[in-house]
Amino acid sequence: MKEGPDIAHVAALIGDPARANILTALMSGKALTATELACEAGIAAPTVSGHVRKLMGGGLILGCSQGRHRYFQLAGPHVANLLEVMMGFAAAQGYLRTRPGPRDPALRAARVCYRHLAGEAGVRMYDSLMGRGFLALAPDGLSLTTQGEDFLVSCGLDLTGVNKARPPLCRNCLDWSERRFHLGGSLGRGLMDFIFQKGWATQLPRSRVVHFTQKGRRTFEKMFPL
Repeated sequence: MKEGPDIAHVAALIGDPARANILTALMSGKALTATELACEAGIAAPTVSGHVRKLMGGGLILGCSQGRHRYFQLAGPHVANLLEVMMGFAAAQGYLRTRPGPRDPALRAARVCYRHLAGEAGVRMYDSLMGRGFLALAPDGLSLTTQGEDFLVSCGLDLTGVNKARPPLCRNCLDWSERRFHLGGSLGRGLMDFIFQKGWATQLPRSRVVHFTQKGRRTFEKMFPL
């Protein structure tokens, strides 16, 4: 008998096309109803409940009830990280879904990766922070330097709330479209919230796309120069 973790079980859960679409939809960081998940996955509403049960049983998603509705979301950042790594591998091997139209370049430009910024904008932010010594590689992955703390506080980011959030503070997250790192962890989530609060960008409805205003884009690029 073979010993060790059973990756075949997890792979089978994710490998079903309908369940893969459900998980991808939840990468937006938003909680969705079964009806919304059925729409995203392109399957009949009565069918989605079976897929949801399997994903919950496998520890990939969670469900919660509010009023008359039941909402579902990813079980946590660890699941989002797993999915993003798989997306990066699939893209590198040329396994891409063909959905021509403006949404594809928009997703590559800036998108939400489970509550932090991904795409070209996310990689730019990461490279800028690393290049100026505000982030540094550490034995456990990644750390925010003292200079980085001073810079972010000077920009108006509340690091107190970020530091109190669920660890890790900083984490490398492989970007599937750029095939380079963007910033995850509680700092990545804090910076995403900061960008939205400042009105530089908004997340498009029913989408992972992050749309920057012209002024917001200029301010963002000034804050994170390359």
